[in-house]
Amino acid sequence: MSGTFLLFLGCVVGLFGYAYATTTIPSVNPSTQAQSNTYYWSDGSIMTTQGSTNRQNVDLSQVPKPVQWDFLAAENATFYTDPGIDTQGMLRAVYHMASGGEVQSGSTITQQFVKNTYLTQDQSVTRKLREIMISLKIGGQLSKQQILQGYLNSCYYGRDAYGIEAAARTYYHEHASQLTVSQGAFIAATVNEPSLLMHADTDPQAKAQATGRWKYVLDRMAKINKITAAQEQQYLAAGFPTPKPYSPSAGMSGQTGYLVQTAEKYVEAHTSLTDQQLGNGGYQIYTTFNKKKVNALSASVAAMENKHLDPKHRSADKDVQVGAASVDPSSGAVVALYGGAGWNKGHWTNNADATGVPVGSTFKPFDLAAGLDHGAVLSPGQPASPITPDSKFNGDDGITIKNQQGQEMPDPSDPSGLLHQRNDVPTKWGYITLRKAMEQSVNTPYVQLGEYVGYDNVEGEALKAGLLRKSLQYDTPGFYIGTSTPSAIRMADAYATFDASGVQHEPYSVTKVVANGHQLPGFEAPKGITAMPSSTADTVTNVLQGVVKSGTGTNAQALGRPVAGKTGTTDDYKSAWFIGYTPQMVTAVSMFKEDPKNSGLQSMKGVGGFSKVFGADMPTEVWTGYMTDALQGQPVQQFPPAPTLGQGANEFGTPTATPSPTATKPSAKPTKQGTPGSSDGACRHHKKNCVSPSPTDTTGTTTGGTTGGAGNGGLLGGATGGTTDGTTSGTTGGTTSGTNGGTSPSPTQPGRHP
Repeated sequence: MSGTFLLFLGCVVGLFGYAYATTTIPSVNPSTQAQSNTYYWSDGSIMTTQGSTNRQNVDLSQVPKPVQWDFLAAENATFYTDPGIDTQGMLRAVYHMASGGEVQSGSTITQQFVKNTYLTQDQSVTRKLREIMISLKIGGQLSKQQILQGYLNSCYYGRDAYGIEAAARTYYHEHASQLTVSQGAFIAATVNEPSLLMHADTDPQAKAQATGRWKYVLDRMAKINKITAAQEQQYLAAGFPTPKPYSPSAGMSGQTGYLVQTAEKYVEAHTSLTDQQLGNGGYQIYTTFNKKKVNALSASVAAMENKHLDPKHRSADKDVQVGAASVDPSSGAVVALYGGAGWNKGHWTNNADATGVPVGSTFKPFDLAAGLDHGAVLSPGQPASPITPDSKFNGDDGITIKNQQGQEMPDPSDPSGLLHQRNDVPTKWGYITLRKAMEQSVNTPYVQLGEYVGYDNVEGEALKAGLLRKSLQYDTPGFYIGTSTPSAIRMADAYATFDASGVQHEPYSVTKVVANGHQLPGFEAPKGITAMPSSTADTVTNVLQGVVKSGTGTNAQALGRPVAGKTGTTDDYKSAWFIGYTPQMVTAVSMFKEDPKNSGLQSMKGVGGFSKVFGADMPTEVWTGYMTDALQGQPVQQFPPAPTLGQGANEFGTPTATPSPTATKPSAKPTKQGTPGSSDGACRHHKKNCVSPSPTDTTGTTTGGTTGGAGNGGLLGGATGGTTDGTTSGTTGGTTSGTNGGTSPSPTQPGRHP
């Protein structure tokens, strides 16, 4: 009997030795490394998680030592001294499984780590033996700290939370580094029965069981001297740390998809991370987006649509889209945006960060700023003359436009061969001030001003204010009245330069990125740069206040605060804008229409029951509704006073005694315009033609889901893809504005988009 026993024992030892020698540590199970990215609102609360697995791995140093001991006390108090297995528990578990009894764990933290990281969750003798062998060998490759870190990051805690960081967020809305001993005791308890204990906030049975297990963990902590008896009583007296209500991730529905998309682009632009690397997960991304303001902007768009749009009964209301962005002028932070109906509704293009929607007369402030800074060449061969808002230019409809050499701009399609610039209405304005022309959105003075100031100067002013070169149209007369296609984000940021007295901040949407417990560099708030003299910016603001007080933007007076802003509407009413600001916030709202099956903007005539859609109408309504909510509770602030400027020069031909406009009243409907002006001449310096782009996001997809136009725009200036199919309007005189803040068909022609 002794010999038989020794033989059996020798065989067991031999088999064990053979098994140990031949056991190799397999590759890590990829599913245990899968992580999600977590996005946070500006107040630090969770916006959403993106990824198939809700996990963000953290270093062990990010988990407080007492919380680490919560787990060790509950699961494996001898962790730092044992060889990785619990012999008694292991033999007990193997016996029960081999004899057909109840399956038992008998596992140390090392064994659980091995099972989670290298093996499957199968309950079998074979899997258990592999777990034991690997647990014995793993100590030669990993330290105890690495094993504990892997265990904490690989466990499932319920509520779709993998890893202690996700568990801390879902149960207590905290980071793992912020957990208390009491909270850690509950989270450690969830490992045993996550599907039940995850409901400890609502299910009495779950709470009773969770409370019992929580008390057990605290008792074990006291027994192994990791907390004192007095501390244990203190935690017990404070009561069970009931977890926060369970709020499953909202995913990418509503505006969340656009917010995440914008933040991702910003992260990639400011790091070396690729799409694939970011897609692997594990990043905590803190954004500038204000949840209250995002919701207010979305609600304001919905209110406007419910009030005016009825696509089921009015065909003109189909395919109407809105894009909007709100920027803090003191920093450039993008606090809110509206990108469209939502990813969950099949609208993937971010209208707030899309190029392809001409901005119309909202571009005129850059003309004025350039004139203030550089003056205008009013006589050929003479130096530039000073320009002020009181400088007078011809505001009549249909006038010819001259360049700095005194040559009239050509238009081969016109019987005269010359460009005749159009306004929205045939009012005989005569020579009017640039202030008046801005207020009433009269085109001819600003097209002529632009030509006299010079394309390079106006372009430079727009670039310094914050627009991107690739979103700006080439040198055409229509350039000065808004044929360019910056995004709503960029237009809001550029107007923020006026609001901040000439200091430009690059728009930004991310304040911090954390990976594996370490903060990545490159996300400091952009520093302000002086883009123009404060006198220039404050003068423009003063003129734009007049637009709201007595011009096309009077509907914005409903805000009940000092407001500066500008309406804009483009050729054939294919887009309508309102960009307005208070000293605290700038918001740009665009509106356009595009058939998902056919790229290219469509006329919005008849939309909402309006014969013609102007920026003063529905876009301003969205702006006012949003700003009312967004500024609620904030003090009413005043703009800086307008500086005193010297005498400005007038356009040649201005009478010394300025006559009043003729008695001809603006017609309710603009008269049909004559032959479109500006064709080849408007595309001077270029061999090919000029075409404005279809609305595209920075991935190259039009709002209708088709290939979009070229050009850069939006928050990151990413390339927007291929060229349009040529169905959009031309870009030379294509944006005209009139007394209603809108535009009429001004000269358009085919051509090449920048």
